[in-house]
Amino acid sequence: MTGPVWALIAIVTALTAVTAVGVVWGARTIRRLAERLNGPATGTGTAGQPDRPITAEQEHQERTLAALRAAADEATAAVEQTRTAATAARTDAAAAQAEAAAARAEASRVLDTARSEATRVLAVARADADTVLERAHRQAEGELEQARVAAHRAGEREAATLTAAAREHAAELDRREHELDRREKWDDERERRHAAEVERLAERERRLAAAETELAAQAATVAEQRAELAESERHRLRELERVAGLSGEAARAELVAAIEDQAKREAAVLVRNLEADARRTGEQRARHIVVDAIQRVASEQTTESAVSVLHLPSDEMKGRIIGREGRNIRAFESVTGVNLIVDDTPEAVLLSCFDPVRRETGRVTLERLVADGRIHPHRIEEVFESAQQEVAGLCQRAAEDALVQVGITDLHPELVTLLGRLRYRTSYGQNVLRHLVESAHLAGLMAGELRLDPAQARVTKRGAFLHDIGKALTHEAEGSHARVGAEVARRYGEPDQVVHAIEAHHHEVTPQTIEAVLTQAADACSGGRPGARREGLEAYVKRLERIEQIAAGKPGVEKAYAMQAGREVRVMVCPDQVDDIGAAVLARDVAKQVEEELTYPGQIRVTVIRELRATETAR
Repeated sequence: MTGPVWALIAIVTALTAVTAVGVVWGARTIRRLAERLNGPATGTGTAGQPDRPITAEQEHQERTLAALRAAADEATAAVEQTRTAATAARTDAAAAQAEAAAARAEASRVLDTARSEATRVLAVARADADTVLERAHRQAEGELEQARVAAHRAGEREAATLTAAAREHAAELDRREHELDRREKWDDERERRHAAEVERLAERERRLAAAETELAAQAATVAEQRAELAESERHRLRELERVAGLSGEAARAELVAAIEDQAKREAAVLVRNLEADARRTGEQRARHIVVDAIQRVASEQTTESAVSVLHLPSDEMKGRIIGREGRNIRAFESVTGVNLIVDDTPEAVLLSCFDPVRRETGRVTLERLVADGRIHPHRIEEVFESAQQEVAGLCQRAAEDALVQVGITDLHPELVTLLGRLRYRTSYGQNVLRHLVESAHLAGLMAGELRLDPAQARVTKRGAFLHDIGKALTHEAEGSHARVGAEVARRYGEPDQVVHAIEAHHHEVTPQTIEAVLTQAADACSGGRPGARREGLEAYVKRLERIEQIAAGKPGVEKAYAMQAGREVRVMVCPDQVDDIGAAVLARDVAKQVEEELTYPGQIRVTVIRELRATETAR
């Protein structure tokens, strides 16, 4: 039961108690009045008690006259007193009866009032109790219904949460399964490569064993030949001494000269074999180092463009961008140096500029103007100044991020600023700053494969990272970017090895150190890989096919192959049609035609191979 119900029950109980007290009080009042009314009747008997002595006295006075008279007087006085007392008693009795009647009426009235009040209060209490109970019942039903609705909604939310969690879990399972499949494919590929490497090593060991066996046989043959030669020399000496009559000194001098000639011939043969073996081993090792470095560096594809797209909240914004009679567009183009194109493209405008820094500054300016909504010439100038500061800050942060990626911390602040300018600089569509980071990683990996000491590895990585720093100043200084970059690096205290690597990475200066050579290799690998420069796969394949066609179209060419992503062309010629001088002329002609007909990044090396094979069959 609720609080109001208990309050009503307490009120009814109090009223009932008050009524009972009133009834008891009335009953007691009536009883007291009755006792007062019955009192004189009892007093009459008591007052009448002197009558009996008076009668006895009269009987006694009758015997004596004197005594009777005195007794008569006394009796008369006593009767008067008794009459007075009876009158007073009757008056009091009447008053008591009136009071009793009034008390009975008052008690009846009070009792009726109390009963009616109690009945009314009880009825009101019952009505209030029914109302409260009904209200409590309705409230309880409403709360129950709300609880049911809340429970239903909570169940729906819980079901939705569980469904979303199940979907996320399923997506996570799919992603993990895809990752496991990819890792399994990668493991299979690694196992296949490992098996191929093991097979190659086993084949190499077999060849080495065969070579060792052949060398042992040759050594035995050489030993036998040496023994025979010694015997023939001894015989020749004896014959010479016998025939010519030479002295021992003359014979010894002739023998020393013969042995010296033989030693020179053997040394020349050995040196030639060693040089050929070293050249072959060095080329294989270099290929493995470059391939491993390229595989370990994850690089992105170039997607740079000369046009930026800015999305607008609505097409109504185009009118505000154009302004009255096109004044806003003219002011924007004159201030930023960026062409603003407003065409039929829904909710978008184009910004065109070949300078990526100006294009980005214009894009930031227009984006802020659209967000602010106030577009007029004076406002354009204000926003452009703040946009220039923001783009400069972005360039600075990009340079600092690049330094963190390559692990270089002690770079001059001016060089850091110049590196930041390269954030929006591209070369054939390839971002120059990302190209520097990629080249630094490649150079560091190749230095590690060559097992250079840590100091050389750091210098190599630093030279590769700074080799294109001159591109940030090519519009401010004369000369190639390699020479400009070397001069800037020398000015800001970079080591001589780093300066030499920068100025020699395009063969403008002959490389003299291993750091310079590794910088050249890293630059070629980063710029020559497919997808690094803005060139589609179809154009790339067509360029390779055209290079092979140019080489194969020359007279005397047997086969032609484009290798190393189109950076080298190897031409096989017929030895009976092309001599050594013709091979040199052919290489120059192919290179000249490629320069005239094709557009390509970097350099293309033309190698003409002429091999003469003499074959005869023994029957």
